[in-house]
Amino acid sequence: MRGRFITLEGIEGAGKSTQRDVVRACLLDAGVELTLTREPGGSEIAERMRALLLDRANRGMDSNAELLLMFAARAEHLHKTILPALETGRWVLCDRFTDATYAYQGGGRGLDRARIAQLETFVQGLLRPDLTLLFDLPAATGLARARGRSAPDRFESEALLFFDQVRAEYLRIAEREPGRVRRINAQGDVASVAADVRLVISEYLHATGQACRAASAPCSAATMRP
Repeated sequence: MRGRFITLEGIEGAGKSTQRDVVRACLLDAGVELTLTREPGGSEIAERMRALLLDRANRGMDSNAELLLMFAARAEHLHKTILPALETGRWVLCDRFTDATYAYQGGGRGLDRARIAQLETFVQGLLRPDLTLLFDLPAATGLARARGRSAPDRFESEALLFFDQVRAEYLRIAEREPGRVRRINAQGDVASVAADVRLVISEYLHATGQACRAASAPCSAATMRP
């Protein structure tokens, strides 16, 4: 049986990395065999492409080149990590996927959505995430958080308007696909966001015939590191 494919999305500073561990703990509580990965990256060659994409020295990169690099990295990632895991029945939890391309290269860079869709079909075929958690908060709040934790990378160095456009595209995706994309309010404290995440994952596990083993709460509150 094919495994399930879950993705996490949101602008910088939305808390995806912290909540990824909550999702992971919940899935492991349910006895799910899990592969944890990320984009851009997720395989040896794709990680090298990630370095190119995030390097601030490459701020002059053409938007079309950026788009093609994203999908080149995704092709490597799919064939080296994601598809092999899914085909053996493992679930895959991925920090960002093609929704991020629509949001960043489509919304942020203003590239044609139809062009992105063509590349999506070319690289992925029919593969799409089964469930996406969108961690949403105002762009100004997320950017302030991101820039307060470390030196900004090439994307984090963009202006606020860029992230406003990215967020707007993410929200349009969520509106178009409410069955797949679950919006999580990421403005609250870590504990309250985590409670919302556990509820969404518990509902999804129930719908797919899985069950968390933790009896006192909808999935364990413990976090785990990769």
